[in-house]
Amino acid sequence: MKIGLIIAIERELIAFLEAGKNITEEIVNNKKVYMTIINGHEVYALKSGWGIIDAASATQLLITKFGVELMLNFGVTGALDRSLEVEDLFVVKKVLHYEYDVSPIDPVKPSQYEEFAEEFIPLDEEYVNLAKEIYPSLKEAVVASGGKFIEKKEEKLEFFNQGCNICDMEIAAIARTCFLGGVKCLSIKCISDTFDGNGGDFHANVTRSASKAFEVLLGILQKI
Repeated sequence: MKIGLIIAIERELIAFLEAGKNITEEIVNNKKVYMTIINGHEVYALKSGWGIIDAASATQLLITKFGVELMLNFGVTGALDRSLEVEDLFVVKKVLHYEYDVSPIDPVKPSQYEEFAEEFIPLDEEYVNLAKEIYPSLKEAVVASGGKFIEKKEEKLEFFNQGCNICDMEIAAIARTCFLGGVKCLSIKCISDTFDGNGGDFHANVTRSASKAFEVLLGILQKI
């Protein structure tokens, strides 16, 4: 199988590069694509950069150029639930693109795309269930995803009250682009900053939390 891997930033990419795999590189559209074989699968990894625009662009590049059939994502995330702790691990079940809203002109809810019955974009149920089967301790995540780092507690509470328990800046774009391209999608997230945390906590924990998320994703790859 051809598998894509979207990684947002350099400090998350390190976990992939240090995994001890035989990795080659190719420059495509000014982006460095890392290629390796894991459990017989061709894996194409790309550091997208921050945010939904770069994430969507990177996802489409891997679909169009390499014909990937499954898109993977791992990385760190912020907590919207006060009970969550640094290094808690999640498999993403669905995502709220909180910046998207055509409800003033279409008969949908804020954040709802017309293809879906609710305001959440679902990820592939088969792979979510597989991840939980392999790692029963994984929690299910409903992600608030958009183009900004969420630090204000009032914003965290707003998204929590909408049914989200973590937040990030990429998975809405990855999941939406995969849906449009007919590609399955799986995402593993690890807490870097808690509800009471901030950007400083992110910087302190990002490398360690990213490595933990990639370790889980690597374990899943070995079973696919």
